[in-house]
Amino acid sequence: MNATLTQTLISAEEVSKEFHIPHGMWRRLTGQPRLAVHALNGVSFQINRGETLGIVGESGCGKSTLARCLVRLFDCDDGRVRFEGEDIADLKGADRRAFNRRVQMIFQDPYSSLNPRMRVREILGEALSVHKMRPRSQIPARIAELLDLVRLPSDAADKFPHEFSGGQRQRIGIARALAVEPDVLVADELVSALDVSVQAQVVNLLLQLQEQLHLTVVFVAHDLRLVRHISHRVAVMYLGKIVEIGPTEDLFSAPRHPYTKALLDAAPELDPTKRTRTVAARGELPSPINLPKGCLFNTRCPHAFDRCFVERPLLGDRTPAHKAACHLTDFGLPAIQNLEAIS
Repeated sequence: MNATLTQTLISAEEVSKEFHIPHGMWRRLTGQPRLAVHALNGVSFQINRGETLGIVGESGCGKSTLARCLVRLFDCDDGRVRFEGEDIADLKGADRRAFNRRVQMIFQDPYSSLNPRMRVREILGEALSVHKMRPRSQIPARIAELLDLVRLPSDAADKFPHEFSGGQRQRIGIARALAVEPDVLVADELVSALDVSVQAQVVNLLLQLQEQLHLTVVFVAHDLRLVRHISHRVAVMYLGKIVEIGPTEDLFSAPRHPYTKALLDAAPELDPTKRTRTVAARGELPSPINLPKGCLFNTRCPHAFDRCFVERPLLGDRTPAHKAACHLTDFGLPAIQNLEAIS
Protein backbone atom coordinates (compact mmCIF):
# COMPACT_ATOMS: atom_id res chain seq x y z
CA MET A 1 0.00 0.00 0.00
CA ASN A 2 1.14 3.54 -0.77
CA ALA A 3 2.87 5.20 2.19
CA THR A 4 0.31 8.01 2.09
CA LEU A 5 -2.43 5.47 2.80
CA THR A 6 -0.81 4.51 6.12
CA GLN A 7 -1.07 8.00 7.66
CA THR A 8 -4.08 8.05 10.02
CA LEU A 9 -6.35 11.01 9.30
CA ILE A 10 -9.53 10.11 11.23
CA SER A 11 -9.92 7.64 14.07
CA ALA A 12 -12.95 6.51 16.06
CA GLU A 13 -12.35 5.24 19.59
CA GLU A 14 -15.16 3.26 21.25
CA VAL A 15 -17.81 5.58 19.81
CA SER A 16 -21.32 5.07 21.22
CA LYS A 17 -24.55 6.88 20.43
CA GLU A 18 -28.07 6.44 21.81
CA PHE A 19 -31.38 7.99 20.82
CA HIS A 20 -33.91 8.16 23.66
CA ILE A 21 -37.50 7.23 22.95
CA PRO A 22 -40.21 9.55 24.32
CA HIS A 23 -41.23 8.34 27.77
CA GLY A 24 -44.81 7.04 27.54
CA MET A 25 -47.35 7.79 30.23
CA TRP A 26 -47.54 4.16 31.41
CA ARG A 27 -43.77 3.79 31.75
CA ARG A 28 -43.59 7.10 33.59
CA LEU A 29 -46.37 6.18 36.03
CA THR A 30 -44.88 2.76 36.75
CA GLY A 31 -41.38 4.16 37.22
CA GLN A 32 -39.83 2.17 34.39
CA PRO A 33 -36.57 3.44 32.90
CA ARG A 34 -36.61 5.43 29.71
CA LEU A 35 -35.97 3.35 26.58
CA ALA A 36 -33.20 4.15 24.12
CA VAL A 37 -32.13 2.95 20.69
CA HIS A 38 -28.49 1.86 20.88
CA ALA A 39 -27.39 3.10 17.47
CA LEU A 40 -23.62 2.76 17.99
CA ASN A 41 -22.04 0.42 20.52
CA GLY A 42 -18.32 1.00 20.88
CA VAL A 43 -17.17 1.56 17.29
CA SER A 44 -13.39 1.78 16.75
CA PHE A 45 -11.43 2.08 13.49
CA GLN A 46 -8.99 4.30 11.62
CA ILE A 47 -9.18 5.98 8.23
CA ASN A 48 -5.90 6.60 6.47
CA ARG A 49 -5.14 9.65 4.37
CA GLY A 50 -5.99 9.13 0.71
CA GLU A 51 -7.91 5.86 1.09
CA THR A 52 -11.54 4.94 0.63
CA LEU A 53 -13.13 3.08 3.52
CA GLY A 54 -16.39 1.37 2.63
CA ILE A 55 -18.94 0.86 5.42
CA VAL A 56 -21.61 -1.78 4.79
CA GLY A 57 -24.40 -3.53 6.66
CA GLU A 58 -28.15 -4.02 6.78
CA SER A 59 -30.56 -1.11 7.19
CA GLY A 60 -30.60 0.00 10.83
CA CYS A 61 -27.07 -1.18 11.63
CA GLY A 62 -25.83 2.36 12.44
CA LYS A 63 -24.00 3.26 9.22
CA SER A 64 -25.60 6.67 8.76
CA THR A 65 -25.37 7.49 12.47
CA LEU A 66 -21.64 6.75 12.33
CA ALA A 67 -21.26 8.94 9.25
CA ARG A 68 -22.94 11.83 11.06
CA CYS A 69 -20.71 11.36 14.10
CA LEU A 70 -17.64 11.55 11.86
CA VAL A 71 -18.66 15.01 10.62
CA ARG A 72 -20.04 16.01 14.04
CA LEU A 73 -23.63 16.41 12.97
CA PHE A 74 -24.14 14.14 15.99
CA ASP A 75 -22.01 14.30 19.13
CA CYS A 76 -20.87 10.99 20.59
CA ASP A 77 -22.36 9.90 23.90
CA ASP A 78 -19.20 7.96 24.72
CA GLY A 79 -15.84 7.56 23.04
CA ARG A 80 -14.31 10.07 20.67
CA VAL A 81 -13.64 10.86 17.05
CA ARG A 82 -10.22 12.32 16.28
CA PHE A 83 -9.18 14.30 13.21
CA GLU A 84 -5.42 14.57 12.78
CA GLY A 85 -5.14 13.51 16.43
CA GLU A 86 -7.51 16.19 17.79
CA ASP A 87 -10.77 15.23 19.52
CA ILE A 88 -13.39 16.92 17.32
CA ALA A 89 -15.68 17.40 20.34
CA ASP A 90 -13.12 19.87 21.73
CA LEU A 91 -12.96 22.01 18.58
CA LYS A 92 -14.38 25.51 18.93
CA GLY A 93 -14.44 28.76 17.01
CA ALA A 94 -12.03 28.91 14.08
CA ASP A 95 -10.85 25.33 14.67
CA ARG A 96 -14.44 24.04 14.45
CA ARG A 97 -15.05 26.01 11.24
CA ALA A 98 -11.83 24.66 9.75
CA PHE A 99 -12.90 21.11 10.59
CA ASN A 100 -16.34 21.70 9.05
CA ARG A 101 -14.64 22.84 5.86
CA ARG A 102 -12.11 20.01 5.70
CA VAL A 103 -14.57 17.16 6.39
CA GLN A 104 -17.62 17.38 4.15
CA MET A 105 -20.68 15.16 3.90
CA ILE A 106 -22.65 14.28 0.77
CA PHE A 107 -26.18 13.24 1.68
CA GLN A 108 -28.25 10.35 0.43
CA ASP A 109 -31.20 12.21 -1.02
CA PRO A 110 -30.30 14.70 -3.78
CA TYR A 111 -33.95 15.77 -3.88
CA SER A 112 -34.03 17.18 -0.34
CA SER A 113 -30.41 18.17 0.28
CA LEU A 114 -30.51 21.12 -2.14
CA ASN A 115 -32.50 24.30 -1.49
CA PRO A 116 -35.24 24.29 -4.18
CA ARG A 117 -35.47 28.10 -4.11
CA MET A 118 -31.80 28.68 -4.94
CA ARG A 119 -30.16 28.46 -8.33
CA VAL A 120 -27.05 26.30 -8.60
CA ARG A 121 -24.95 29.47 -8.81
CA GLU A 122 -26.32 30.58 -5.44
CA ILE A 123 -25.90 27.13 -3.86
CA LEU A 124 -22.22 26.94 -4.81
CA GLY A 125 -21.59 30.64 -4.24
CA GLU A 126 -22.96 30.42 -0.70
CA ALA A 127 -20.42 27.71 0.23
CA LEU A 128 -17.59 29.73 -1.32
CA SER A 129 -18.63 32.95 0.45
CA VAL A 130 -19.31 31.52 3.92
CA HIS A 131 -15.88 29.88 4.09
CA LYS A 132 -14.16 32.76 2.26
CA MET A 133 -12.68 30.41 -0.31
CA ARG A 134 -12.36 33.07 -3.02
CA PRO A 135 -12.59 36.85 -3.34
CA ARG A 136 -16.03 37.91 -4.56
CA SER A 137 -14.70 38.76 -8.02
CA GLN A 138 -13.36 35.21 -8.49
CA ILE A 139 -16.47 33.33 -7.37
CA PRO A 140 -18.13 33.11 -10.84
CA ALA A 141 -14.99 31.56 -12.34
CA ARG A 142 -14.72 29.10 -9.44
CA ILE A 143 -18.37 28.06 -9.91
CA ALA A 144 -17.62 27.32 -13.57
CA GLU A 145 -14.59 25.23 -12.48
CA LEU A 146 -16.69 23.24 -10.03
CA LEU A 147 -19.39 22.47 -12.61
CA ASP A 148 -16.72 21.31 -15.05
CA LEU A 149 -15.16 19.19 -12.30
CA VAL A 150 -18.41 17.22 -11.84
CA ARG A 151 -19.12 17.05 -15.60
CA LEU A 152 -22.04 19.50 -15.72
CA PRO A 153 -22.45 22.16 -18.44
CA SER A 154 -21.75 25.79 -17.58
CA ASP A 155 -25.39 26.81 -18.14
CA ALA A 156 -26.36 24.60 -15.18
CA ALA A 157 -25.36 27.50 -12.91
CA ASP A 158 -28.53 29.42 -13.74
CA LYS A 159 -30.98 26.57 -13.19
CA PHE A 160 -32.93 25.41 -10.14
CA PRO A 161 -32.49 21.91 -8.64
CA HIS A 162 -35.88 20.71 -9.93
CA GLU A 163 -34.63 21.16 -13.49
CA PHE A 164 -32.08 18.34 -13.10
CA SER A 165 -32.25 14.56 -12.96
CA GLY A 166 -31.37 12.69 -9.77
CA GLY A 167 -27.85 11.92 -10.95
CA GLN A 168 -27.25 15.56 -11.91
CA ARG A 169 -28.52 16.75 -8.53
CA GLN A 170 -26.10 14.40 -6.81
CA ARG A 171 -23.30 15.91 -8.92
CA ILE A 172 -24.37 19.35 -7.69
CA GLY A 173 -24.16 18.02 -4.13
CA ILE A 174 -20.64 16.77 -4.84
CA ALA A 175 -19.70 20.14 -6.33
CA ARG A 176 -21.02 21.94 -3.24
CA ALA A 177 -18.90 19.72 -1.01
CA LEU A 178 -15.82 20.25 -3.19
CA ALA A 179 -16.32 24.02 -3.20
CA VAL A 180 -14.67 24.32 0.22
CA GLU A 181 -11.69 22.16 -0.84
CA PRO A 182 -12.10 19.40 1.76
CA ASP A 183 -9.65 16.68 2.72
CA VAL A 184 -12.41 14.15 3.49
CA LEU A 185 -15.72 13.31 1.82
CA VAL A 186 -18.24 11.27 3.81
CA ALA A 187 -20.69 9.88 1.25
CA ASP A 188 -23.81 8.54 2.96
CA GLU A 189 -25.61 6.18 0.54
CA LEU A 190 -24.45 8.43 -2.29
CA VAL A 191 -26.21 6.55 -5.09
CA SER A 192 -28.96 4.56 -3.39
CA ALA A 193 -31.65 7.04 -4.53
CA LEU A 194 -30.47 6.90 -8.16
CA ASP A 195 -31.31 4.61 -11.06
CA VAL A 196 -28.92 1.71 -11.50
CA SER A 197 -27.85 3.08 -14.89
CA VAL A 198 -26.69 6.30 -13.23
CA GLN A 199 -25.04 4.81 -10.14
CA ALA A 200 -21.87 3.66 -11.92
CA GLN A 201 -21.41 7.09 -13.51
CA VAL A 202 -21.51 8.86 -10.15
CA VAL A 203 -19.25 6.31 -8.44
CA ASN A 204 -16.69 6.50 -11.28
CA LEU A 205 -16.79 10.30 -11.02
CA LEU A 206 -16.05 10.03 -7.30
CA LEU A 207 -13.07 7.74 -8.03
CA GLN A 208 -11.70 10.22 -10.56
CA LEU A 209 -12.13 13.14 -8.16
CA GLN A 210 -10.43 11.24 -5.36
CA GLU A 211 -7.36 10.62 -7.50
CA GLN A 212 -7.33 14.12 -8.96
CA LEU A 213 -7.86 15.98 -5.67
CA HIS A 214 -6.15 13.48 -3.29
CA LEU A 215 -9.33 13.01 -1.25
CA THR A 216 -9.99 10.63 1.62
CA VAL A 217 -13.44 9.03 1.24
CA VAL A 218 -15.81 7.28 3.63
CA PHE A 219 -18.30 5.45 1.41
CA VAL A 220 -21.42 4.31 3.28
CA ALA A 221 -23.54 1.87 1.27
CA HIS A 222 -25.49 -1.37 1.30
CA ASP A 223 -24.57 -2.41 -2.26
CA LEU A 224 -21.61 -4.76 -1.88
CA ARG A 225 -20.67 -4.58 -5.56
CA LEU A 226 -20.26 -0.81 -5.44
CA VAL A 227 -18.30 -1.00 -2.20
CA ARG A 228 -15.95 -3.58 -3.67
CA HIS A 229 -15.41 -1.41 -6.75
CA ILE A 230 -14.57 1.80 -4.90
CA SER A 231 -12.98 0.85 -1.54
CA HIS A 232 -9.45 0.12 -0.39
CA ARG A 233 -10.80 -1.31 2.87
CA VAL A 234 -14.25 -2.35 4.06
CA ALA A 235 -15.86 -2.25 7.51
CA VAL A 236 -18.91 -4.45 8.09
CA MET A 237 -21.40 -3.20 10.70
CA TYR A 238 -24.03 -5.11 12.64
CA LEU A 239 -26.25 -3.64 15.38
CA GLY A 240 -24.05 -0.59 15.90
CA LYS A 241 -20.69 -2.39 15.95
CA ILE A 242 -18.00 -3.15 13.41
CA VAL A 243 -17.82 -6.93 13.25
CA GLU A 244 -15.15 -7.15 10.54
CA ILE A 245 -12.73 -4.75 8.86
CA GLY A 246 -9.99 -5.41 6.36
CA PRO A 247 -8.59 -4.88 2.86
CA THR A 248 -11.36 -5.15 0.31
CA GLU A 249 -10.20 -8.19 -1.64
CA ASP A 250 -9.20 -10.04 1.54
CA LEU A 251 -12.61 -9.46 3.07
CA PHE A 252 -14.53 -10.46 -0.07
CA SER A 253 -12.43 -13.53 -0.85
CA ALA A 254 -11.91 -14.80 2.72
CA PRO A 255 -14.47 -13.33 5.17
CA ARG A 256 -13.65 -13.97 8.84
CA HIS A 257 -17.09 -13.28 10.38
CA PRO A 258 -20.28 -15.32 9.81
CA TYR A 259 -22.31 -12.16 9.19
CA THR A 260 -19.94 -10.98 6.46
CA LYS A 261 -20.15 -14.37 4.78
CA ALA A 262 -23.96 -14.26 4.99
CA LEU A 263 -24.01 -10.83 3.33
CA LEU A 264 -21.70 -12.00 0.56
CA ASP A 265 -23.70 -15.19 0.00
CA ALA A 266 -26.91 -13.17 -0.33
CA ALA A 267 -25.48 -10.46 -2.61
CA PRO A 268 -27.21 -10.42 -6.03
CA GLU A 269 -25.24 -11.65 -9.04
CA LEU A 270 -25.29 -9.87 -12.40
CA ASP A 271 -25.20 -13.26 -14.12
CA PRO A 272 -28.80 -14.63 -13.95
CA THR A 273 -27.51 -18.22 -13.95
CA LYS A 274 -25.66 -17.58 -10.68
CA ARG A 275 -28.40 -15.77 -8.80
CA THR A 276 -29.23 -17.03 -5.32
CA ARG A 277 -32.26 -16.97 -3.06
CA THR A 278 -30.06 -17.05 0.03
CA VAL A 279 -31.09 -14.56 2.72
CA ALA A 280 -28.44 -12.36 4.38
CA ALA A 281 -28.85 -14.16 7.72
CA ARG A 282 -31.53 -16.35 9.28
CA GLY A 283 -34.10 -14.80 11.59
CA GLU A 284 -34.90 -11.18 12.29
CA LEU A 285 -32.52 -8.40 13.24
CA PRO A 286 -32.74 -8.03 17.06
CA SER A 287 -34.16 -4.81 18.46
CA PRO A 288 -31.53 -2.09 18.95
CA ILE A 289 -33.43 -1.22 22.13
CA ASN A 290 -32.74 -4.60 23.77
CA LEU A 291 -29.40 -5.84 22.51
CA PRO A 292 -28.52 -9.55 22.88
CA LYS A 293 -26.04 -10.47 25.59
CA GLY A 294 -22.69 -11.72 24.40
CA CYS A 295 -22.11 -11.60 20.66
CA LEU A 296 -24.68 -9.36 18.98
CA PHE A 297 -24.99 -11.85 16.12
CA ASN A 298 -25.62 -14.92 18.31
CA THR A 299 -29.39 -15.01 17.62
CA ARG A 300 -28.79 -15.50 13.88
CA CYS A 301 -25.40 -17.23 13.68
CA PRO A 302 -25.31 -20.89 12.54
CA HIS A 303 -21.99 -21.37 14.37
CA ALA A 304 -22.90 -19.89 17.78
CA PHE A 305 -21.74 -21.85 20.85
CA ASP A 306 -21.88 -21.30 24.64
CA ARG A 307 -19.24 -18.57 24.81
CA CYS A 308 -21.08 -16.52 22.18
CA PHE A 309 -24.05 -16.03 24.53
CA VAL A 310 -22.09 -14.71 27.52
CA GLU A 311 -19.05 -12.85 26.18
CA ARG A 312 -19.03 -10.11 23.55
CA PRO A 313 -16.13 -10.67 21.11
CA LEU A 314 -13.72 -7.86 20.26
CA LEU A 315 -12.09 -7.09 16.94
CA GLY A 316 -9.10 -9.43 17.06
CA ASP A 317 -5.59 -8.34 16.20
CA ARG A 318 -4.23 -11.73 15.14
CA THR A 319 -3.97 -10.24 11.62
CA PRO A 320 -3.75 -6.46 12.17
CA ALA A 321 -4.88 -5.57 8.65
CA HIS A 322 -7.91 -7.90 8.71
CA LYS A 323 -9.87 -8.14 11.95
CA ALA A 324 -13.10 -9.87 12.95
CA ALA A 325 -15.10 -9.76 16.18
CA CYS A 326 -15.85 -13.49 16.37
CA HIS A 327 -14.94 -16.06 19.03
CA LEU A 328 -14.59 -18.77 16.40
CA THR A 329 -11.83 -16.94 14.56
CA ASP A 330 -9.84 -17.03 17.81
CA PHE A 331 -8.99 -20.55 16.69
CA GLY A 332 -6.73 -18.94 14.09
CA LEU A 333 -8.66 -20.07 11.04
CA PRO A 334 -7.87 -17.96 7.95
CA ALA A 335 -11.49 -17.57 6.85
CA ILE A 336 -15.05 -18.24 7.96
CA GLN A 337 -15.47 -20.90 5.23
CA ASN A 338 -13.45 -23.23 7.45
CA LEU A 339 -15.57 -22.80 10.58
CA GLU A 340 -17.86 -25.73 9.78
CA ALA A 341 -14.97 -28.00 10.77
CA ILE A 342 -15.11 -26.94 14.42
CA SER A 343 -18.67 -25.69 15.02
